[in-house]
Amino acid sequence: MGRLETADKQSVHLVENEIQASIDQIFSHLERLEILSSKEPPNKRQNAKLRVDQLKYDVQHLQSALRNFQHRRYTREHQERQREELLSRPFTTNDADTAISMDESLQFNSSLQNIHHGMDDLIGGGHSILQGLRAQRLTLKGTQKKILDIANMLGLSNTVMRLIEKRAFQDKYLMIGGMLLTCVVMFLVVQYLT
Repeated sequence: MGRLETADKQSVHLVENEIQASIDQIFSHLERLEILSSKEPPNKRQNAKLRVDQLKYDVQHLQSALRNFQHRRYTREHQERQREELLSRPFTTNDADTAISMDESLQFNSSLQNIHHGMDDLIGGGHSILQGLRAQRLTLKGTQKKILDIANMLGLSNTVMRLIEKRAFQDKYLMIGGMLLTCVVMFLVVQYLT
């Protein structure tokens, strides 16, 4: 790695290749060492495995240092190429017809703002409708409870009570179906009219 830091531009690739070849060779030797360490007696096996793992860690550290050096070198070479390209480029004055067209951008920006305000109004309306539906649900639940209490006091039969509950269940699905149908119609209107 010391030779890599001091190598000139022409020989740096050769040194990098030598280091990579050495690291690859060390990895293959470590694989053989790992196999041999598993054949050690049980009392020495743990110590041998620990040493092999430490060597693997050290070699991985060397590999990452080589990659880090290569990345820094590539970045430095890229910056030098860009610098040379920038310095060798001939600069000219601006053309006479250089103009900035801002009318379209202003129209686009105002349209986006109008859409944003429209969406805020739509969300606010939806929120108020949702609050109204929640209040109606609470009112209807209270009314249903009172009707059930009155019906129990009057002694209505269980079959009538079941019919009322079944009707409420059917009404709920009818309401959900109507809401979905309304949403589909609204989507189709927006889709085909815009």
